[in-house]
Formats: sequence, structure tokens, C-alpha cells
Amino acid sequence: QVQLVESGGGLAQAGGSLRLSCAASGSIFRVNAMGWYRQSPGKQRELVARIATGGSTIYADSVRGRFTISRDNAKNTVDLQTNNLKPEDTAVYYCYAVITPTTITRALEFWGQGTQVTVSS
Repeated sequence: QVQLVESGGGLAQAGGSLRLSCAASGSIFRVNAMGWYRQSPGKQRELVARIATGGSTIYADSVRGRFTISRDNAKNTVDLQTNNLKPEDTAVYYCYAVITPTTITRALEFWGQGTQVTVSS
């Protein structure tokens, strides 16, 4: 069984920072892409940032230059440093990973339970 556990959400003022962390654990053979998505009320879940095993990254236009994604392959963790936060960044942030479990031979998508980020103006 594989699970993703997030931490680090909370309340910040506009212009502030938060660091989100996510750890994958369980019966893991290999972790492929990892990333963060977010969803605010009435909107679809959207990509925030994604990072490949080799370190290449993709960012949403709305966060590029303000957010930084990083990962530790040895620990199966992915972090999202959010700087210069804006009220429109308010959302539930979900950790995402493509993982091959030890029990099967194909990769599956896994999601964390979500962590709330609220930015006040």
C-alpha cells in the first residue's frame, strides 16, 4: 500500500511564504514524476508544479517565479516553496506522484489528502 502525506499548509498574508511538504511511503518500487495541484471552490483542480525524477520542472504560468518545487529522491519527498503569495493562491493543495508499487509492474497515480492554503489580503 502506498500513501502520500502532506504537511505545511496554513494561513499567510499576501506577500508571505509557506512551504508545503509531501512524503510518499509504503510498498514503493519506484517514484516517477511528483508534483502539486490545487483546487479552489467552484474551480477544477489545476497543475501548480511538477518535477521529474531527473529534476526537470514544469510550472503553471500563474506561479512561475514565485513558487519552487524540489524533491529528494532518496527520501521520496517533494516540497513546494511558495513565495510572494497572493489571495488568488488560496486553495487546497494536493500532492501527486506517479509510483510503481512493489506489488504490481505498472505505475499508478497517487494523491495526498490535501492541505489548505489561505492567503489574506
